[in-house]
This record gives sequence, structure tokens and C-alpha cells, in this order.
Amino acid sequence: MTSSCDPALAPAGDVSAALMMIDSRLKQVHDGSTEPDPVQRELLEHFTASLGPDGIEDLLDGVCTLIYMFMQWLRTAHEDHGKDVVEYVVPNLVATMRMMPRSVPAEAIPTMAALVIAAGTGLSPNLWRLQFGYWTEEEMTPLEATAFLLAEHINRMADDRSFATSLISDALSHAEGE
Repeated sequence: MTSSCDPALAPAGDVSAALMMIDSRLKQVHDGSTEPDPVQRELLEHFTASLGPDGIEDLLDGVCTLIYMFMQWLRTAHEDHGKDVVEYVVPNLVATMRMMPRSVPAEAIPTMAALVIAAGTGLSPNLWRLQFGYWTEEEMTPLEATAFLLAEHINRMADDRSFATSLISDALSHAEGE
């Protein structure tokens, strides 16, 4: 029986724009800047304003697709070593989010953890979340932080600052070629 949260039923969204946003944030942090860059923030605001309601939804779906893809890669990597991805990724993710109270309020952490667990168990994170209603404004930054933290986790595992970005870029290139 197919689940209502089956990834095959989920829109992929604008994965390229979501990847650009996460990659930009990764580069910013690796360049030593943890404070929001006012110019980058303004560019991001202009970009998201230009998307319109449908574009914003596509971007949200794209971020969820990234989370799903990251968790599938992490699941494979952990299973290759006889480990469970939820057991090894989620506690670290939650602990890191708890250290980010300005970006990830405490009340958003359970939702983001459940979103990652859904993705790690093969469910679509965006369809899982939509069971509980539409995204809220308060969930936007925690959602971005979740994708960022998963990408950074992958980069650390691969000992390559751009591995997660390359992983998705390669998958997108392969998908376009088919």
C-alpha cells in the first residue's frame, strides 16, 4: 500500500534555487561569517519576493527535496556501516539546533526533527509536514537551518566542504540527462 507521504507523490519543487540558497549559506559560514550579511539578506529577500506565492511554495518543496536527498545519502552511508541513520543523525541535529536559539526556536525543533526522521525513513518531508497544515513563517528559518545542518554533516563525513552541493548538483545533472 502506498503511503500518502510517498516521495513519488511529492513535488520536487525548485531544487536548484534551494541548493543555491544552502550552498551560499555554507560558503558564508566557511568564510568565517556567522552573522547574517545584510547585503546577502537583502538579495535573498528580493529573490524570494520575486518568486511570488507559487515560487515560494516551489522553493519550500525544493528545500524539502534537499532534506530528503541528504537523508537518503546519509541513510545509505550509515547502513553501509551497520548503523541507523535516525540514531546517529537526529540527536546531533537536535543538539546543534538547541545551540541556535535565535535561528531555531525551541518549539520548532520537534517539527524539524520529525521532518528529518520522516525523510530518513523514506517519507516525503513536505508531504509529511503538510498533514499538519501549511508551513508557518516561524518555520522558514528552522527549515533552512535543517537543510544547512544536514549538508554540513555530509560535508564533514566526506571531509569536503562542497560534497553535499556536488552530490545534489550531480543528481540534478543526471536527472536532466534522462
